[in-house]
This record gives sequence, C-alpha cells and structure tokens, in this order.
Amino acid sequence: MDIVSLIIQVVCGAAGGNIVGALAKNLSLGPVGNSIVGVLGGALGGQILQALGMGGAAAAGVSSVDLGAIVSSVAGGGVGGGVLLAIIGLIRQALNKSSAV
Repeated sequence: MDIVSLIIQVVCGAAGGNIVGALAKNLSLGPVGNSIVGVLGGALGGQILQALGMGGAAAAGVSSVDLGAIVSSVAGGGVGGGVLLAIIGLIRQALNKSSAV
C-alpha cells in the first residue's frame, strides 16, 4: 500500500463516518467520535479491499496511483468508515438499553 491510498482512505472514512452519523442520528457518536471511528473504518476497509485484491494501486498492478485506484480507495474508505460507525453505534445502543434495565 502506498501513502496516497492510505490518506485517501482515511479522509473518505472520516467523511463516511460523519455522513452515516448525520443520516442516522441514533447511531451518531458526535462529530469527533464519528470522525475517529470513520478514520479507523476507512483504513480498515481499504486494507480489507487490498487484501482481497480489489483496492489501491497495488491491486491495479501499477506503481503509481491511477483513477481506478483512487476510486477504489474512496469507495473502500467511505464505506468502511460508514459501516464501522453503524456497528459501533448499534453496540452503543445495545449497551445503553441493557444498562437502563
């Protein structure tokens, strides 16, 4: 993985986390929490796609970043950030319900 792909994944992960937080208010962790979880999810989502051979410049078989690698990094980062935020939000909700009983 090159640093450009990682930066794209992290930025798009933060955006994905904040978008999901804005759309699903009950899952939101606040702007800072959404960004932190999104960054982690973006990096993780990008790594998973690259491991599957579907993301980044390494998967494209080139040494430089091309349009396909950028689109793949954006998609992997954004989706990864959004999915991880949704998972963390659901876990937080479940823990809040169980402690309220």
